[in-house]
Amino acid sequence: MGAIAVHEFVSLDGVFEDPSWTFDFGFDPAMGEDIGRLTRESDAILLGRRTFEMFAPAWSTRTAEDDPGAPFFNDSPKAVVSSTLDDETAERTWRNSRSLGGYDVARIREFADGFSGGVYISGSGSLVRRLLGDGLIGSLHLFVYPLVRGTGARLFPEGSPPATLRLRQHDAYDNGVLHLHYTAA
Repeated sequence: MGAIAVHEFVSLDGVFEDPSWTFDFGFDPAMGEDIGRLTRESDAILLGRRTFEMFAPAWSTRTAEDDPGAPFFNDSPKAVVSSTLDDETAERTWRNSRSLGGYDVARIREFADGFSGGVYISGSGSLVRRLLGDGLIGSLHLFVYPLVRGTGARLFPEGSPPATLRLRQHDAYDNGVLHLHYTAA
């Protein structure tokens, strides 16, 4: 199976919901380099429906001149895990997109197996939680911001199944953000 790599922006207390709060910290160029490495190692994108619906209007009109990540996001094959979104709507919303239907481990594995490189996920917290629980995440990249949100959806809410991860790499950026790269233990 093509390795699935996840990138998440989280607060110290694990909140990932509506990461507009990250803007207060600026975007360190070294973060961009690290996220760029993740996308360069990936051949496809996998998203949950809500993240797809947020990303599509934000990325679909960007060009390489606007953002160096635009070609990856717009040209790569994209799959959406959604029981309410069909292929035609996905493709019409954002080119090179299709729906995998509702969450199904076999369909997700089949999609990932179709790529020799990795499959990239950003956001998509509900999807990521399920993939982690099913052991399908090869690499988890947490960009941890130095603030406590207090409220909001957490990547690992109370009741999440226990998991042990192995720290593979860590970076500290000038804006106070930590990059923690984990794999399964």
